[in-house]
Amino acid sequence: MSESIPVNVLTGFLGSGKTTLLNRLLRQPAFGQCAVLVNEFGSVGIDHHLIERTEGDLVLLQSGCICCTIRGDLAAAMRSLHDRRERGDLPRYDRIVIETTGLADPTPVLATVLHDRQLRHHHRAGNVLTTVDALHGAGQLEEHPESRKQAALADRLLLTKTDLCDSDAVRALRERLALVNPAAEIVELSADEEPDAELLLGNDVFSADGKAEEVARWLRAASARRYFPMHGGDSSLHRDIQSFVLTLPDEVDWAAFSLWLSLLLHRHGTRVLRVKGLLAVRGSAEPVVLHGVQQLIHPPSHLREWPPGPRTSRIVFIVRGLSAQAVEDSLRAFQALLSAA
Repeated sequence: MSESIPVNVLTGFLGSGKTTLLNRLLRQPAFGQCAVLVNEFGSVGIDHHLIERTEGDLVLLQSGCICCTIRGDLAAAMRSLHDRRERGDLPRYDRIVIETTGLADPTPVLATVLHDRQLRHHHRAGNVLTTVDALHGAGQLEEHPESRKQAALADRLLLTKTDLCDSDAVRALRERLALVNPAAEIVELSADEEPDAELLLGNDVFSADGKAEEVARWLRAASARRYFPMHGGDSSLHRDIQSFVLTLPDEVDWAAFSLWLSLLLHRHGTRVLRVKGLLAVRGSAEPVVLHGVQQLIHPPSHLREWPPGPRTSRIVFIVRGLSAQAVEDSLRAFQALLSAA
């Protein structure tokens, strides 16, 4: 089977600069050989880039990109695009970017990519990129649960409009975002410099290089402290989202661990926004990478070697309305049941 096509999700709250960023990326030659799926061309404003309009809702851009509007089912749109690519009716794009609306929950998009049986033969999840307005982002995180969830689901948090804020405000926003999602990389985008397409779109979560880099970032976040509780003087901001890390000193039995995780997600899946982890699995010399979104767990994969530091299982949870203690108690209770059996 040919190498799978990574799918990036570009999300962010209303007015946070998704469309501006997308337009800037579309102008870059490095962004060529990419397919972009958006809800409506009118909201993207790419008319001056068009060199050819093809049948239906698809256009070709000077950079070599393909743009397609999503009307109805996302999976059907992606399958149709791939079929036309394979027939030679379209250029052979090597990456897909899906732009969501400002109030959208990105989870259904990720679910489609991760678990649609037909799509999984040819596609894999890339990065979730979330734009955050440096000028209004703090207020949006405070007032809108959609904004908090978009930030919590991100692999990379992209700060826009930083030129309109002083350095103290940007630093405070970075600290707030690090509480919501301690494992995400935070990138400040300058209005004066073109965004680095390779930095934003390359080295994705499931690529060989990007996976190791991503895991290293999770572990750096985990090493700072065991839990990342969302309370204290700023509790109103994080009243529903909490991040924490579980550390398991002993090697885990994969069958038992995966059964416990499945049961946990079956009961609390909508409240478990992200799961990221590195597991020391009994019988495996290589560390096992765990990655999931709500009830959806991607098939486990392996790193070639352990990163520096202790060879222990560390699992990053980002949850909403679910305590760290409840998750840990659930795991301990399950382990006790297994021991007694």
